[in-house]
Amino acid sequence: MAQLKELYDAILNGNAKQAHALTEAALGSGTDPMELISESMVPAMDEVGRLYEAEEYFVPELLLAGRAMKSAMELLRPRLVATGQRLTVRVVIGTVKGDLHDIGKNIVASMLEGSGFEVIDLGTDVSPESFVAAVQERQPQIVCMSALLTVTMPSMRSTIEALDKAGLRGKVKVMIGGAPVTSQYAQEIGADGYSENASGAVSLVKTLLAA
Repeated sequence: MAQLKELYDAILNGNAKQAHALTEAALGSGTDPMELISESMVPAMDEVGRLYEAEEYFVPELLLAGRAMKSAMELLRPRLVATGQRLTVRVVIGTVKGDLHDIGKNIVASMLEGSGFEVIDLGTDVSPESFVAAVQERQPQIVCMSALLTVTMPSMRSTIEALDKAGLRGKVKVMIGGAPVTSQYAQEIGADGYSENASGAVSLVKTLLAA
C-alpha cells in the first residue's frame, strides 16, 4: 500500500507534519492501527537505528525521526484503546532521582516506541519509590533508567534495591544507560543490561525479552 511506504519515508526523513497527515488519512480509509505500526513505523525506526549505527544519522536525525513517529502515535493510541488492542511489550523509563537531563532518555523512549513497544515515560528526577509504584501499577516487562551525572548513578542501585524489597525485581528486566554509565557498573548493581546508545537499547530490550 502506497500510504504505508509514504508513512515509512516520512518517519525516516523526520517529517512530523507529513507523518501525522498520512496516519490520519490511513486511519480514515480504514487501515488497521497495528498494521501502520508493524508495516511502517517499526521498520522505519529500525532503519533509523541502522543508519545511526552506520554513522549516517546522528542525534538530530534521531530526534526528528522520533518526533515524526510520536506525531503518528498520537493518532494511533486512542484507536488502539477503543478497539481493545495493545502493544505486547510495556517499558517504564525515566531519569533517576537528582538528575534532570532528558535528551538521551527521550531518544531511547522514541526509539523503543517506534519499535512497537508501549512506553511509559516517568520523566526526570524519578525516585526509587516512583519507579516501584509504576511497576506495581503498569506491570511492565522492562524498566529503563538513565543518568547523565556520576553523582546520580547511585540512584540506579537504590532503585534496583527498592524493586527487590517490594518483591518486584524478579518480574522485570532492568536496563541502565547514560554518559557515565558502564557495563561494569550494570553488573555491579545487579542490572540486567546496559546500552550506550538508543539503537543499542532497542536491541537489548529484544535480547532480554528473548531470554
